[in-house]
Amino acid sequence: MAPKSYCLTVPRIPLRSILGCEYCAASRLINGRIDCPPPKFRNFVVAPRYSLLVTRYTSTYCMRILVLGGGAREHAIAWKLNQSNALGGRVEKIFCAPGNAGIAQVAELVEMIPTDAKAVVGFVLRERIDLVVIGPEAPLAMGVADALDKERIPVFGPRRNAALLESSKAFAKEFMQRHGIPTARYAIFSFEEQVECRAFLRHVNYPAVIKADGLAAGKGVMICQTEAEATSSLDEIFTHRIFGEAGSRIVVEEYMEGEEASVFAITDGVDYDVLAPAQDHKRIFDGDRGKNTGGMGAYAPAPVVTDEIMEQVKREIIEPVIKGLASESRLYRGVLYVGLMIQNGRARVVEFNVRFGDPEAEVVIPLIDGDLAEILLAAAEGRLKDVLPIKQFPASAVTVVMASQGYPESYQTGEVISGLEDFSPKREIDEGTVVFHGATKLDDRGRYLTSGGRVLAVTAIGFEDDLRKTIAQAYNAVSQISFNGAYYRSDIGAKALRAEATV
Repeated sequence: MAPKSYCLTVPRIPLRSILGCEYCAASRLINGRIDCPPPKFRNFVVAPRYSLLVTRYTSTYCMRILVLGGGAREHAIAWKLNQSNALGGRVEKIFCAPGNAGIAQVAELVEMIPTDAKAVVGFVLRERIDLVVIGPEAPLAMGVADALDKERIPVFGPRRNAALLESSKAFAKEFMQRHGIPTARYAIFSFEEQVECRAFLRHVNYPAVIKADGLAAGKGVMICQTEAEATSSLDEIFTHRIFGEAGSRIVVEEYMEGEEASVFAITDGVDYDVLAPAQDHKRIFDGDRGKNTGGMGAYAPAPVVTDEIMEQVKREIIEPVIKGLASESRLYRGVLYVGLMIQNGRARVVEFNVRFGDPEAEVVIPLIDGDLAEILLAAAEGRLKDVLPIKQFPASAVTVVMASQGYPESYQTGEVISGLEDFSPKREIDEGTVVFHGATKLDDRGRYLTSGGRVLAVTAIGFEDDLRKTIAQAYNAVSQISFNGAYYRSDIGAKALRAEATV
């Protein structure tokens, strides 16, 4: 009697993922994907028709990874994933869509719009991708993770109904109220409620904060010192529609005094671990003056997040968020960014992001002491506990953003960047200095050109217990790079130094 032909009915993963690298070609002969256990299951019975292929199976596995996005955050992710093989992992190939000229050094670029779920799923199936890492918020808000989940593709990023924590400020405030999470008092108004909103603004304490409900590229927050400023902001949002559909609703909330910081928790929806706390620099000018930006620099770890505050954040914020999402059937497998305001030894939530921050990712990710590919895959497959705890290097990291002149408003692109040729992989190892590209492209002569507002995130990693040296190292690297109109803040990390001086 001929042997039966059958497959195991467990989470779908390419056969390549349970074989050693030498079997990748063989796995492609088996008509695409088959049902088989993930790499964590070492002892299993395979279908007879595949048994010959797995007789030499080892604990290593090949991974093909797709990173969605094209900024410095995604460069940091791809850069760290590219180190997996040196740590005993087995990453066969990294793709990035759309990527940029810097990311092209560590990944194959794909011309694809990250928010196009149909195109993303098609590419993933065609290229037999094992893990998708979603960098920016827009694909998450538009349900790309949901589309991948339907195809049983491991994806690092929450589903659409969980991504509301970032894509709707009103949802986030109501969620925090439901689950007793500390945050500022607030009120929500729609476009149709302008009369009520104006009446409300006559009675609030100033300064007050007005936030666009939807995604506004990190620029949808207005701090109003007076009622006149608040009503003017209301006109800009509701009448002039400066935030478009994102401003169809607003949140008015009390202004919180204190010092801001960010905590990142990687979670599979049940278990979690936190990464090094970071501090971003949002304003365009030194001394936190001027317009809000996407972020002009960051450093980690941030000393304002003491061990006691971190325990409070875990107990009163992260754990209630994870439990609350689960209780509301909102699947969250990814990284939870908690923006904090810290005052008098306690933290309250300013905002949630449902992905790594940028530029915080450029300092938090390099400090992870481990195989990022395995960590993200474990979270995506709901088995994060297998890789816990997530270790951190006993080091500091500082990133300084070099931006185009005129950012965050109008600016020129296409400027030639000089000095990048001096930053080699060897220098990364010898000095701990790496340049993450935020908005670059190559011209037909192979020169790097600027292609956006935040062009480069120049990052230093210091293994001495001296943040001052790490800051100096970052600015030394910045001084070796130039392009016409380059602008950067000169005080990244200064808050931490001032805090150290008062201790």
